[in-house]
Amino acid sequence: MSVVTTEHRGLVSIIRINRPEKMNAISSAVAVELQQAFEAFDASDQRVAILSSVGERAFTAGADVTDLPELWRAIPTVGFKTDKPIIAATSGWCIGGGIVMVMMCDLMVSTESTVFYYPEAKLGVTGGMISSLASRMPHKLAMEMMLLCSKVSAQRAYEVGFVNRVVPNGRHEPEALVMANEMLDAAPLVIGALKRLVSEVLPIGPVERMVAISQTLGRVRNSEDMQEGIRAHRERRKPNFSGH
Repeated sequence: MSVVTTEHRGLVSIIRINRPEKMNAISSAVAVELQQAFEAFDASDQRVAILSSVGERAFTAGADVTDLPELWRAIPTVGFKTDKPIIAATSGWCIGGGIVMVMMCDLMVSTESTVFYYPEAKLGVTGGMISSLASRMPHKLAMEMMLLCSKVSAQRAYEVGFVNRVVPNGRHEPEALVMANEMLDAAPLVIGALKRLVSEVLPIGPVERMVAISQTLGRVRNSEDMQEGIRAHRERRKPNFSGH
């Protein structure tokens, strides 16, 4: 069974983490499959995506420590880019890297049971991308979550503008679908343009920059041109670069 599923509701795609027995922890496979699912969504005629998970106990318990993922793959605007809107729909625990995932979405619906928790300071590890949280909620609350590992309820997150709507348990996906269907009545070109313009307003964190640079250099290291350059040097001839 796939650890990430995609369901189409008309022009809306619901992309779910599917590991409820592991509190939807993000394994290597989950990160890769989320990246692939959103890349497929972006390339399709679908108009809006909802990022959710199976079950109500946890949106996600964060990175799976028994199978550590390349978490950046699962992060909107970092592991994948799209001009189409993404709505996060959360229920239960939203821990660690899960917060990074939802904070990079465009809108968020959370159930009353949702709790945001970033415990990495108590675990002695961090990927650092959580630093961008300080530009997406009030600075002092973001620092409290990171430095004191304080748990933040959906209601508190709503009060500071981190969450758009708080709904009864079990109603996060239906409410996200309501929001998605409202956007289907809007012009896709305008929504895409506004999303691109907003991306230029929001600060880019240091780890986001580092990942972008690593991806750029990785494309060069893995390119056919690099292999051709090495071969040409060994064979003492002019390289025949193709741009691939």
